Amino acid sequence: MRSLTRSLRALFARLVPAVLTAAGVVIVTAGLLAYGDPSTAGAMLSPSDGVPGPMPSLSLDLPSIAPAQSGSSGSPAPSASGDAVVTRVAVPALRIDLPVVAGPPDGTYPYCNVAMYYVDPSLGQPGSGKPTYLFAHARDGMFGPIYRLTIQLGTPNKMVGMLVQVYTSDNRLYQYEITAVYPHQLNMNRAFDGKQEELWLQTSEGKHGTPGKTQVLAMPLSVWSVDPKLAHPAVPQQLVCPDAPPG
Repeated sequence: MRSLTRSLRALFARLVPAVLTAAGVVIVTAGLLAYGDPSTAGAMLSPSDGVPGPMPSLSLDLPSIAPAQSGSSGSPAPSASGDAVVTRVAVPALRIDLPVVAGPPDGTYPYCNVAMYYVDPSLGQPGSGKPTYLFAHARDGMFGPIYRLTIQLGTPNKMVGMLVQVYTSDNRLYQYEITAVYPHQLNMNRAFDGKQEELWLQTSEGKHGTPGKTQVLAMPLSVWSVDPKLAHPAVPQQLVCPDAPPG
């Protein structure tokens, strides 16, 4: 009897680690599948995830840089429509999630509480085969985390590898990976010279009148069809910055 008991205990000791190991593999695999599911796109991370904390209250301008002189369905999206425009941009690791509108007329102080896309024949919208250029103020709730990592902390390369999610008016989600960060830029040469699908994010580096800008380059990863509710966020009614200088 004692011999039988010892045999059972030995068998149990071998089986339990094997079962736990197998369960661990299932958990890891499930996590990888969830990461690739566009239905989870745009989820914001909490401060405990090790990303930069809240930005201090900033009042920074974003004058235009002069042009260079020279899915919840989980299914791949069909071809993009020719008139689709960016409607939302998110960088989950930085807790950035903004509606996107067309940039204001030349000479107008850029809007607050949204990102904007730059309109120029050399640039395009996602799916056009051209670079897409988005910009926003370096403020809380806008592109402030980019300013914080690049200028305040001096660690712009921490953004390399981060996922950028761009939604368009034809209910598509374009996913990009950040590949480079360029601080102190005085022109848009790199973007205007681009001959392929790529994404640029721009923000300011100081108070009103500071010339340099930070530019973030991201390259395309995938395209998904998504629920229209994800692709059409509410745009704030008040877009004029309360402390905007006179035009």
